[in-house]
Amino acid sequence: MDSIFAQSLAPTEVVIVDDCSGDATLLALQELERTHQGRIKIVQMKANGGAASARNAGWDIATQPYIAFLDADDSWHPDKLRIQYEYMRDNPNIALCGHRCTWLRDNSTLPPLAKDMTIASISARSLLFKNAFSTPAVMVKRAIPFRFADGQRYAEDIFLWQQIALSGLGVVRIESDLAYIHKAPYGRAGLSAQLWKMERSELANFVSHYRAGSIGFGLLVVVAIVSCAKHMRRILVGAGGR
Repeated sequence: MDSIFAQSLAPTEVVIVDDCSGDATLLALQELERTHQGRIKIVQMKANGGAASARNAGWDIATQPYIAFLDADDSWHPDKLRIQYEYMRDNPNIALCGHRCTWLRDNSTLPPLAKDMTIASISARSLLFKNAFSTPAVMVKRAIPFRFADGQRYAEDIFLWQQIALSGLGVVRIESDLAYIHKAPYGRAGLSAQLWKMERSELANFVSHYRAGSIGFGLLVVVAIVSCAKHMRRILVGAGGR
């Protein structure tokens, strides 16, 4: 929250979703709501539905033309919203704008931003082979006809990015670190124990795209084989680190 309120371009509204936290989180959010009257909206989920359902619930009540996502254990560079908003405002053909994201360890200083921002176009095909974005790096147009897959708990973010790109909408990445994660993405404290669930969801995503007619059978087979090979490599790397 500190990284949100430190933005050089302040957000018009901040939607916070409490996905049945079960502790004192809601009380803390309500205190924030009182402190920042008129800027914060709180959504309290009736049942824990996972990140996809929680993000959709926030998306549904958002009123601004662009939406950026931030999970509870991530943070933003102070210029993140300004840079992304100005780019999307000036390029109305872009439906999704992302950027690089880095792991910020304890007591680390923010990496300096490049003076000249490089913008890379991200193709739908490339997103089938590699996720180009972490969720806190993404800004999307609110009005696009896609959402996260309700109830899907793994690979739900890349599924949405793929849907947007496969529909023909513009997708780009700013080649600068404007968001930060604060824990290792893999390892004992990360998601290593959930690797198979993640892989199964990724394969299911490909099948969904095939059934929707977004990709052909040949491409389905290729991306499934590559995905399984990457899954085996993650397992081997994890085993070697123990």
